[in-house]
Amino acid sequence: MPVITNIEDLRVLAEKRVPRMFYDYADSGSWTEGTYRANEADFQTIKLRQRVAVNMENRSTAVKMVGVDAKMPVAIAPVGLTGMQHADGEILAAKAAKAFGIPFTLSTMSICSIEDIAAATQAPFWFQLYMMRDRDAMARMIERCRAANCSALVLTLDLQVIGQRHKDLKNGLTAPPKPTLRNILNLMTKPGWCLGMAGTRRRSFGNLVGHVKGVSDMSSLAAWTNEQFDPRLSWPDVEWVKKQWGGKLILKGIMEVEDARLAAEHGADAIVVSNHGGRQLDGAPSSIEALPAIVDAVGSRLEVWMDGGIRSGQDVLKAWALGARGTMIGRAMVYGLGAMGEAGVLKALQILHKELDVTMAFCGHTQLVNVDRSILRPGTFPQ
Repeated sequence: MPVITNIEDLRVLAEKRVPRMFYDYADSGSWTEGTYRANEADFQTIKLRQRVAVNMENRSTAVKMVGVDAKMPVAIAPVGLTGMQHADGEILAAKAAKAFGIPFTLSTMSICSIEDIAAATQAPFWFQLYMMRDRDAMARMIERCRAANCSALVLTLDLQVIGQRHKDLKNGLTAPPKPTLRNILNLMTKPGWCLGMAGTRRRSFGNLVGHVKGVSDMSSLAAWTNEQFDPRLSWPDVEWVKKQWGGKLILKGIMEVEDARLAAEHGADAIVVSNHGGRQLDGAPSSIEALPAIVDAVGSRLEVWMDGGIRSGQDVLKAWALGARGTMIGRAMVYGLGAMGEAGVLKALQILHKELDVTMAFCGHTQLVNVDRSILRPGTFPQ
């Protein structure tokens, strides 16, 4: 086993161990992938101010995210098909998040179900919802979240239509993989993955199959999802979800100040500045570039978080310094999961925390809650 010291090490290992179509599903963007690359690259242009002769003892990165205690301002983002990165992937990621002490978010398009996560963790978690045409199905899903003791809903607003992701189309992405010659040859090089999948019954979309009218298997599911993502999504629909749920509501996919203000007006408890990991509108700015203006506009009215491009604890610290009261990680978690299962997710979280903690100290702070833009070198960060 190679020595793992950073998120890139986990990515390299995951690429070796995860079937091509599922690795590409996680590690790609739409169209030219320009926004996907900018999410990561724009963090690197932001420079830190190193301070010296400061007492660095008794450091803490602990915060609250919509009232939930977190060891650091990081939550696991909702990622579809996580259970195809590793057998029972969502369960393993949720257990790692609980063990480390950060929130976990389950995707509507997960392989493991709401009930699977509740049974495995015995702890509150968050659930991500897409706006579907079938409102009865959505209402039932919200009730299942309530029964499972979910503590917040994350409503994704930027997937009314699906961005074209060239790699998914070329790979013929399905879950589970179709038995084509190309797939069979690729799977022959992933014996650990195959063994794990052979040992689980969770190989389809657990939140939908058997729970939604007309969805009894994968073939009907594909037709259902194509028909059900609702392009008519508007702010009255957000109000409908909030009324149905009645609890904490997080709106994900905000990239412009106008939409951030509308989110605040429609009762969001938090928003996530997010371009869907560069998987939707290619050509949009990076999340970290969009963040400061949104914080300035609505940060006093609700919690502003961000996701997209976070590959280190330094990225988390930079986002916090620019006003994000939380971040969400998708790919960093997926790399850990694909590389080493639950232990890999835990390793990813430990890496991020160590980098966050040490960098905060070098910048002259012992309490993350006291960190602000003064740790950043003027002229190197977006305004």
